[in-house]
Amino acid sequence: MEDIKAYIESGILELYVLGDVSPAEKLQVEEMAAKHPAVKAELDEIERSMEAYAKENAVEPAEHLRDRILNSLVTNLADDATFDKAPQSSAAKIVAMAPQKTNNFYKYAFAACLALLLASVAALISTYNKLQDSNTQIASLQSSNSQFAKTVSLKNGELEVYQDASFKFIKLQGMPKDPHAQMTVAWSPARKKVWIDLHSLNMPANDNAHQYQLWALVGKNPVSLGVFDKTADTSGMKEMQPTAYADAFAVTLEPHGGSKTPTMDQMMVIGKF
Repeated sequence: MEDIKAYIESGILELYVLGDVSPAEKLQVEEMAAKHPAVKAELDEIERSMEAYAKENAVEPAEHLRDRILNSLVTNLADDATFDKAPQSSAAKIVAMAPQKTNNFYKYAFAACLALLLASVAALISTYNKLQDSNTQIASLQSSNSQFAKTVSLKNGELEVYQDASFKFIKLQGMPKDPHAQMTVAWSPARKKVWIDLHSLNMPANDNAHQYQLWALVGKNPVSLGVFDKTADTSGMKEMQPTAYADAFAVTLEPHGGSKTPTMDQMMVIGKF
């Protein structure tokens, strides 16, 4: 029984599963498995374990690592080619069942360690890839949550305009540049908030070189409240820069980014109290 245990622990069964044995060693393993249930059971367990692990962690190793491992295996197989391939006699088989010589033990141990290293590298690569996928998913979720939070905040602001009695709605009418132009401004002097209704906006779409600019007319002084665009899919409401004072509101078409003072001949709409 001690010889069987030593044979199992020698590492030759792992080499057999990996295919790294000579024909004589292969025949020896198969004979031992046929004669000894313990050897057969250990061999089956090794095959099941390696197959399950390979399926679970199947990852293509890095090119340079694969080349090194293949070169090592080729060298190891070349060493095996120098062994005597003649069939073993009964006496030789009995000797082979004894504890392996020191050099063969280290050879089997090296092959087992090599197989373990391959499995470990595959597991590390698989874990790294899963971590990268998780990081990508987290970044995508964070972006989606941020966008969702902005949308909720905007909708809450729009709802507040219609629920807050301090807001006044001023309808801006078209000027000679476009007599049919119209726009509605919601303004709360008490809260210094200004919103424009893009859904009801009736003005031509601006090009990439220009933007519309909203002005609060305080006495004779125009105060910029920011720029906005009119596109084919413009909808909803947009909050502009705050102001507590305004005698009127007006919109002009200005170069992209806005101007310090309004271009009077580009005035689109105006509305007074």
